Amino acid sequence: MASGNSAIRGSRVGAGPMGEQDRGFHADRVAVSYWDAQGNETVRYFAANLPEEEIPDIIDSPSTGLPAGRDRENPPSVSKLEPYKTHLAYVKERRTDEEAAALLDDALTQLRIRRGQA
Repeated sequence: MASGNSAIRGSRVGAGPMGEQDRGFHADRVAVSYWDAQGNETVRYFAANLPEEEIPDIIDSPSTGLPAGRDRENPPSVSKLEPYKTHLAYVKERRTDEEAAALLDDALTQLRIRRGQA
């Protein structure tokens, strides 16, 4: 078992002062609120000298993953995704038994050609 100093392995012991002013926490910032379709608010901070056109209008909400916009009354709507279609869903879309038989015959013919049994 290791004993001795309380320094965390990989930390910069004795590296000098690293205060908040060195990391930029005291820079002038502006808070921008974003709302998603479920009404969740997310606040992002941007530099005060950043032009308005560089601040994004839509972001992804970290709490829900939905798109969030700056307009509280009209947030972006939830995108409509098509559900995953199973093989059976495609089979049900076939209109006639003749079409299904033609597909089966075509698949068997191609398989026989590949195996050299044509």
